[in-house]
Amino acid sequence: MLSLAAMQLRNDSVVWDVGAASGSVAIEAALIAAGGTVWAIECDAEGVAHAEENARNHGADNVRVIHGMAPDALAELPAPDAVFVGGSKGSLAAIIERAVLALRPGGRLVVNAITMESVQQAHDAFKAHAITPEVTLVNISRAVPLARYLRYEALNPIHIFAADKPRNAKGSS
Repeated sequence: MLSLAAMQLRNDSVVWDVGAASGSVAIEAALIAAGGTVWAIECDAEGVAHAEENARNHGADNVRVIHGMAPDALAELPAPDAVFVGGSKGSLAAIIERAVLALRPGGRLVVNAITMESVQQAHDAFKAHAITPEVTLVNISRAVPLARYLRYEALNPIHIFAADKPRNAKGSS
């Protein structure tokens, strides 16, 4: 939900969800941008099947699932108003490069990073484009039983990078 909020979607937004997996972000984005289109890009065939089924089950008729590997699978897509990167299969810098070039001026790029390497790659890629993102570190813990008590067990922290494409930047119109 934090990443969806960071995208600042409108009813008519065109969205790319890169590394869509089961389609959960794409579906939620499609419900917010009901008058727009969400392109869910996933390289795993099983993930593609799940995303398509989940979109159908949730009535998200404006989700288009693309089976392909980013950044190559992004080449023919329409210019987005927002891009969410939830997975990169090691191509994060190239995906950010493609997203920055393709985004409409003022568009939003949101990247979730869970490994030290992806955090560094995201930081370096934004820096290469002279973009200073907002970075939020989210730490969540759940209570689990310990004898007759409850203790907290930490879940994987997530870095959320969010940035606007400068209105005077080169790339898509």
